[in-house]
Amino acid sequence: MLILPHFVVGNYAVHPIQRTDQAFVFSGLSDPEVVRYYGVSYTSLEDTAAQMDFYDRLLIEETGAGWKIVDRETQQPLGVLTAYLYQPAHQRIEIGFWLIPAAQGKGIIHEVLPSFIAQLRRLFNLHRIEAMVETGNEASCRVLEKAGFEREGILRDYEIKNGKRISLIVYSLLLDHPIF
Repeated sequence: MLILPHFVVGNYAVHPIQRTDQAFVFSGLSDPEVVRYYGVSYTSLEDTAAQMDFYDRLLIEETGAGWKIVDRETQQPLGVLTAYLYQPAHQRIEIGFWLIPAAQGKGIIHEVLPSFIAQLRRLFNLHRIEAMVETGNEASCRVLEKAGFEREGILRDYEIKNGKRISLIVYSLLLDHPIF
């Protein structure tokens, strides 16, 4: 089982997700502004236990990791960074992230993303980090591009969300190249 480190980046502390974070995860993944471009949402605190089980499985199966971002001054949780679908044979992992509405647009993900990637490099044997962004989510596209991710293309009508087909933009970061 993976043991995740805590780390600090500027004004933010980044802590491994714990079962005690379920209420926070529910508050984010039930907020329409947060889940607008996110692939997972919940309508009750109880249902959010499935997301907490997902975070636990990532560690137990060593297929990923989840951290929450916390404001160091106020101790207010602000968002989540997750890595999942680690494929050791191909040395790749996928990432995702979200922030509560009050924290959006402040450069938080941009600030913590390099340290998050550094932690992933320590935990996993990686050559490639992937991110899939729903079309229309320009903020996440900008964050990834600023961090050195390259846009590879669009997976047209790739998923069904809320009864509608959505397309995803594929981004990658190859780690054999300088990251930042």
